Amino acid sequence: MTNSLLRQIRAAGRREPADLVIKNGQIVNVFSRKIQQADIAIVDGMIVGIGSYEGNNVYDAAGCYILPGLIDGHVHIESSLLPPHEFAKVSLLHGVTTAVTDPHEIANVAGQTGIRYMISDAEAVPMNIFTMLPSSVPVTTFETSGAKLTADDLLTFMSETSVLGLAEVMNYQAVADTDEETIAKISRISAAGGVIDGHAAGIAAADLAVYPVAGIRTDHEAVSSEEARARLDLGLYLMIREGTVAKDLQALLPAVTEATARRCLFVTDDKLIDDLTTEGSIDHCLRLAVKQGLDPLLAIQMATLNAAECFGLKTLGAVAPGYQADFFLTEELSTFKATDVFIKGQQVVAAGQLREDLFPTHNSNPFLAELPPMNAQLLTEKQFRLPLKKDDVKVIQIIPNSLITEQLQASVPVENGCFQPSIKDDLLKIAVIERHHQTGNIGLGIVKGFQLQAGALATSVSHDSHNIVVVGANDADMQFAAARLLELGGGMIAVENGKELACLPLAIGGLMSELSYQETAEKLRKLKSAAATLGVNPAFDPYLTLSFLTLSVIPELKITDKGLFSFTDFSLTAIEA
Repeated sequence: MTNSLLRQIRAAGRREPADLVIKNGQIVNVFSRKIQQADIAIVDGMIVGIGSYEGNNVYDAAGCYILPGLIDGHVHIESSLLPPHEFAKVSLLHGVTTAVTDPHEIANVAGQTGIRYMISDAEAVPMNIFTMLPSSVPVTTFETSGAKLTADDLLTFMSETSVLGLAEVMNYQAVADTDEETIAKISRISAAGGVIDGHAAGIAAADLAVYPVAGIRTDHEAVSSEEARARLDLGLYLMIREGTVAKDLQALLPAVTEATARRCLFVTDDKLIDDLTTEGSIDHCLRLAVKQGLDPLLAIQMATLNAAECFGLKTLGAVAPGYQADFFLTEELSTFKATDVFIKGQQVVAAGQLREDLFPTHNSNPFLAELPPMNAQLLTEKQFRLPLKKDDVKVIQIIPNSLITEQLQASVPVENGCFQPSIKDDLLKIAVIERHHQTGNIGLGIVKGFQLQAGALATSVSHDSHNIVVVGANDADMQFAAARLLELGGGMIAVENGKELACLPLAIGGLMSELSYQETAEKLRKLKSAAATLGVNPAFDPYLTLSFLTLSVIPELKITDKGLFSFTDFSLTAIEA
């Protein structure tokens, strides 16, 4: 036994005082789903007793509820536009003490170096940030990513204590077809003790069995209560997602019952920094669930213990002896506003204020300088022309606040043999510019639903290969926007008449900001305000929506640097039928 364990046992038996005792709190017991009024005894960052205890230090909870630290069961930190050390600050302020992350975005840009950067940055913060290894780099062969990761590449990370397994297996067809490399990743990481996450977007209930047979035990892509029940019936963990674009909680909640709740947890998946600061994270999921009528103690259990058990995190998810002392205080079990937050018994948030001295700066990460720069050819306006032989073509139809799109067959304006965007009919041009290997690829298509009246919007965040994607009302502004992002090393931009209206540079891999989370959030708000002046649809986030129009493993019609992609056919498709 270690000296620490001996001390913990002695303090648990009241043979010596604890390091810290939390008194006068109302503890949420996630095992029995009841409220306990008792002391919490802590030694070396672990809870050693619930009851009546004495300690060398005493903290007065002043009657507040004490909840286990919230757990985000699936999140891409890069999608917040922040590096881990800034993401952790925002998360902790909202009572989220643990995140299970998938560095899929940076891995598609920078491969193993990108993963090492994320793990290294996460290790430096007072928060539990676990890594699930990206399963699909690249996602498909129908796009150009910055790297390729094999089963051997991924296995090198399994010795890291913060690595839990294999992240969302996105290419369902590769699993169903028993693709050799895909099966190797699943089987070898599973054999190494890893958990395997799923991604069953658009998969019919009759076809779902492929995933659990392959050892995949979770899914976060259900968008209806029927899909949710189908996953629960097969024994999968249902990850209830509420992010910036994908907002599925209200639709899935009817599937959560006393019989099914223990297999349910909450995730954000992709959530931008401005929404994290204003709405929150998993605390936002709790508020929505309780508002929809879910019992608060059941919701808390889902957001803590269930998520911990899903990933085999045996000492997380509860305020109980033998568990890590991660918890937060709140005055109400309806708003779940975190006033004070503790990690391993250390107070990291006091009266709503973060202890900034506990966090590193981005410059301290040794892998930052190894991330690759933008590597694309110079762009000309001529490259954005979209030749058409007829006016009856395939059009990407946006569904607000959904990752899913529809395929339209529509008549579009054609002038001098090329597509001409129509403001009146909301038919805009979209382009994806390859930015990793100077291939010169530019995929061109037509999109409906943005309602852009002038100018162009562009971003270097485009799932999952993260080439530059731009939507616009004219070729000149599209070329200017894309070229400006290449010059900056990545970012998000709004332009009109060849002028930059607003911009958020994302110099870390073209995905994350070097600024503080407050500065990043403010620049993003100005960027969205600029987009609004150009007339974009206020019903959804234009930049995050734009970034998902390139995600080929989500139905229905998407676009990559190689052209239009049909999810149903799972192949590139010609714009002209």
